[in-house]
Amino acid sequence: MTLTAAKMSKYRWTVCGLIFFATTINYIDRSVISFLKSTFTHDLGWTDGDYTDVEITFKVFYAIGLLIAGGIIDKLGTKIGYGISTFLWSLAGIATALVNTVVGFQIVRGFLGITESGNFPSAIKTVAEWFPKKERALATGIFNSGANIGAILTPLTVPFIVTKWGWQWAFILTGLLGFVWLIFWFILYEVPRKHKKISESELAFIESDKEDEKGSVGDDDQPKLSWFQLLKFKQTWAFAIGKLLTDPIWWFYIFWLPDFFESIYHIKITAASWPVAVVYLVSTVGSVAGGWLPMFFINKGWPVRKARKTSMLIYAFCVLPILATMILSSINMWFAVGVIGLAAAAHQAWSANIYTTVSDLFPKKSTASVTGIGGMFGAVGGILLSILVQKNIFVYYRSINQIETAYYIMFIVCASAYLLAWVIMHFLIGKNKIVITA
Repeated sequence: MTLTAAKMSKYRWTVCGLIFFATTINYIDRSVISFLKSTFTHDLGWTDGDYTDVEITFKVFYAIGLLIAGGIIDKLGTKIGYGISTFLWSLAGIATALVNTVVGFQIVRGFLGITESGNFPSAIKTVAEWFPKKERALATGIFNSGANIGAILTPLTVPFIVTKWGWQWAFILTGLLGFVWLIFWFILYEVPRKHKKISESELAFIESDKEDEKGSVGDDDQPKLSWFQLLKFKQTWAFAIGKLLTDPIWWFYIFWLPDFFESIYHIKITAASWPVAVVYLVSTVGSVAGGWLPMFFINKGWPVRKARKTSMLIYAFCVLPILATMILSSINMWFAVGVIGLAAAAHQAWSANIYTTVSDLFPKKSTASVTGIGGMFGAVGGILLSILVQKNIFVYYRSINQIETAYYIMFIVCASAYLLAWVIMHFLIGKNKIVITA
């Protein structure tokens, strides 16, 4: 069965490629603004507080979007739901070029946040539909690496676009990418049961672990649950708290790494783009390797949960060297790039697996909804971090010319978040997949 499925796997990897590119575009559209912070400070008179207000607005509406995105995706299905979400967030990206005030940016970035919230619930549900459990972490790691590729392409292209044509074109050109993706999505994508070219053996392989670990109830026999019903399960809270504690760290990388290199090393945005790109290049390796490691353990005969938890604990420890960033930065910038890159790689490895815990634990009919719940908590964590640290500590220490201290504090937060999340998740997840009866 596995050999036959491997010969037919081009369909699964086409699907993986589609959601990889969607995630790449998603992250390009949200991270463009991080490379325009100094431009807006110079041209529009923005302060750190103004920039943080726009950042917080995006996160607030991203969180609100995730309140409903998962349920909508579960209801509409991946093909239509993913398409609508991508169309709307691409429109929002282009619309950013039409504003020039802080309030104007808050309006369009809020709309971007609420529409971009459909990406990960759609992607996770797509993976659950097309991949058996042992392949899901790898597939998730691959599509999730699109976040890194997006973060790499942004610093390599946006400064050039801004220099040549102005900051408005940075939003217009990146926003247009989503409309190109939509063409391929509607031509190439279909769910396995409706796919005209997929063979019976391929479909059987995809659904080979359709039954739960006790072998009693299949996913298709279990009803879809509402948010309130899902919140009764401690496994939902395990995922939500894990996202609450660790998602903000990635938000910090996305929105503040360019400022870190510009502020600490006093370099221009064009020069800062290279160390940022290297960080995300390293993190791409972590994303794919993070999906491979639990699959390696599973193929060795480990239970899925043990493989997942062990891998995530390893990744949590790999973040700890970021504590030395400010010490290493005083020696050489590229030492700092190395430890931040390792931490970012560990985050992406962690992310590939924390997303996969949803399809490990919940039936397919509820995966998008649970992913939305966790994503909303992750966005709330990002909002809290922005308010408590970036809007207050960063503004204060920059005002007294001690921005290095603010980054010291932030890297301590980065280092501790994953181990705390792992401990909480370990005790909440339990041993068995959720079985729901009507």
